[in-house]
Amino acid sequence: MFKKSILVAVAAIFLAGIFLIPSPTVVQAAEPIKIGAVLTVTGRGSFLGDPEKKSLLIYVKALNAAGGINGRPIKLFVEDDEGKADKCSEAVQRLLMRDKVVAIIGPSLSGLSMRIIGLVQKAQTPNISCAASIKIVKPVKKWVFKTPQTDTMAVEAIYIHAKMKGYKKVALLTVNSGFGYSGLAQLKRLAPKYGMKIVAAERFGGKDNDMTAQLTRIKGKKPDYIVGWTIGPTQVTIVRNWAQLGMKNIPFYQSHGWGSPRNLTASGAAANGVLAPLGRIVVVDQLPASDPLKAFDLHYVKAWKQYYPKTAVSTFGGHAWDAIHMLVAAIKKVGTNKAKIRDYLENNIKNFPGTGGMFNMSPTDHCGLNYKAFVMTQVVNGKWKIVYVF
Repeated sequence: MFKKSILVAVAAIFLAGIFLIPSPTVVQAAEPIKIGAVLTVTGRGSFLGDPEKKSLLIYVKALNAAGGINGRPIKLFVEDDEGKADKCSEAVQRLLMRDKVVAIIGPSLSGLSMRIIGLVQKAQTPNISCAASIKIVKPVKKWVFKTPQTDTMAVEAIYIHAKMKGYKKVALLTVNSGFGYSGLAQLKRLAPKYGMKIVAAERFGGKDNDMTAQLTRIKGKKPDYIVGWTIGPTQVTIVRNWAQLGMKNIPFYQSHGWGSPRNLTASGAAANGVLAPLGRIVVVDQLPASDPLKAFDLHYVKAWKQYYPKTAVSTFGGHAWDAIHMLVAAIKKVGTNKAKIRDYLENNIKNFPGTGGMFNMSPTDHCGLNYKAFVMTQVVNGKWKIVYVF
């Protein structure tokens, strides 16, 4: 009965025109609806922001070609924060003061999302973050929402899967960044709940290019498994070092930040065996037809491949794709009043399919997902394979 109701909800969204297919319809000269985005398009987090920007542009182009929102086109303003806090804050100020946007999507990075909370709260402007940390939405901030699954959910998925395997002793290897600090806090907080004993907790810098010393110390502690918590090039470095040290007999879990195809390409054969909780979008071809999110995910893949046929979709582009869908759904129903958009996001995003999961937001939950939004994947012959569905 539950699956049937979800499928009905998905069908309703199709009929409402949220899934867009470009048509020859020309948007009439009408006042545009201004939406902003601040993303890490270049710099250390470009693997996040670049697909996010591209996803937004694909969607807005299709939306405007199909007639816009109630006859009004979307005008999208995309700012590149380059992964820098000052540039991010300045970009948000421009979007608010100069461009007069009705909502802001992004940032891509957890630390930067935390940085701008005060700005969007003061401006009373809806913000849908594309970053992971649970601290972005917990405690709830009135004007702030997010689409990625949280680090808490990823930790739960890892610990649940590890417990099923009979593992008890875990070694942690985390990056010194906002993403790493938040992840480490959740790994430590939830370990007792799932019967895990932390036998090592090593750290490293976001620009470090060798972690063999940390991994060697971890090896000496004889853990049942290792959890690596970072994003970007250091993910690849850890995997290569793990393989080079002959540690593949110790299972290695990456965080949900592992979901970029670049990681698989850069890691090569070293990545085989690596586990990670990821959104369904990167393994959509492996989902059964009965999965209530498959239709939405396939639509995104089709839209992406139309413009980037040689590039695989990533988890991260999907976060922006989900955010723009939510905003458009809200604006279609309540117009461009910021307070009404905020209220819609909080109260009306129910059984809402996205690449990140089935969203159910509420006054006490501005993300609307849980650990079941993930599937556990493992790299097999250079590709992600579903090994467990929660």
